Amino acid sequence: MLGYLLARSGVDVVVLEKHKDFFRDFRGDTVHPSTLTVLHELGLLDEFLKLRHSEVRILSVNVSGDVVTFADLRYVPGPCKFVAFVPQWDLLNFLAEHGRRYPGFRLLMETEARSLITEDGIVKGLVAQTSEGELRIRADLTVAADGRTSILREQCGGDVIDIGAPIDALWFRLSKRPEDASETFGNVVAGGILVAIDRVEYYQCAMVIKKGGFDAIHGRGLDAFRDSIARIAPYLADRVGELQDWDNVKLLTVAVNRLKQWHRPGLLFIGDAAHAMSPVGGIGINLAIQDAVAAANLLTAPLVRGAVSDDDLKRVQRRRERPTRQTQALQVFLQERILNRVLGSSGKVSLPWFFRLFNWIPILRSIPARTIGVGFQPEHVRTRVTGESAP
Repeated sequence: MLGYLLARSGVDVVVLEKHKDFFRDFRGDTVHPSTLTVLHELGLLDEFLKLRHSEVRILSVNVSGDVVTFADLRYVPGPCKFVAFVPQWDLLNFLAEHGRRYPGFRLLMETEARSLITEDGIVKGLVAQTSEGELRIRADLTVAADGRTSILREQCGGDVIDIGAPIDALWFRLSKRPEDASETFGNVVAGGILVAIDRVEYYQCAMVIKKGGFDAIHGRGLDAFRDSIARIAPYLADRVGELQDWDNVKLLTVAVNRLKQWHRPGLLFIGDAAHAMSPVGGIGINLAIQDAVAAANLLTAPLVRGAVSDDDLKRVQRRRERPTRQTQALQVFLQERILNRVLGSSGKVSLPWFFRLFNWIPILRSIPARTIGVGFQPEHVRTRVTGESAP
């Protein structure tokens, strides 16, 4: 997204992707209203929504048979009052295709960043590994968006504030039947939590587990795991046999942390490389997009001039750090006060009294809807099109 925005404004950009394609099955697919608004501002929304996707306007959770609707996205501002579930590889291919329409956008696949080029304490680019050997790329600004296991972040040795997470998640897919409800449900019972995300033909499922608990689950065997799915979400019981072996199940080790300083001279960290988010709320991809929009808004003019100062990079962190802290604080609260307690419970789980208010007073659903769908500080595109679009 940042590469697209900069190229659109006339900045020459090289984007690196270490894999030969964007296909990773178990990745965040929730494109929230905040991101859909950005696409609208870029004039890309109508085309984006032609991609195969599902839409969710109501978020509900089934707690031991009691269903509560806690968020109604029809209350959120912006052109799209829903969450679009789009495979992340489709979103990335979409942005890459549009980026290539600008002559300043260059995407290099199977090209992995390995080390930084530093001169007199200033980052001047990086060294990457390609299938044809080593590649040195010099740049006025290097942006590390290489995720929570960022190689570039590790090399810088920056201080990481580890907030911690008491949970992990197991990702797998199960088929979807025509008679299934269209809403995406969270399913909660004593000792178990499962979210089923509607991907039209199938569900992408996430089972929340205790931190470090996968080995014990694996040790009990696949049949026991299938039984636990059926116990938490009985409507999936007739298809758990589709999990033929453990290769169908992927472990997501949840981390919640952030860099104390998101930048060095000539270097900026954004997305999970700057702040790893919990999967709670599915907000990670959207927070990363907000980082990209803010960075483009603040850095396009300095990049056009060819002089990005450390103060310019500080402004990006100042802009994005507060909403990151607020989002992480909310995620940690929900992890500790709700998810972790449910996973440790043995008796029937009942709805907290304040959750019942969402059913009794529907307007209250606007509060979590705005928090999840828009976030604490949504960004808007402030840059203009100056790059010449390719035919």
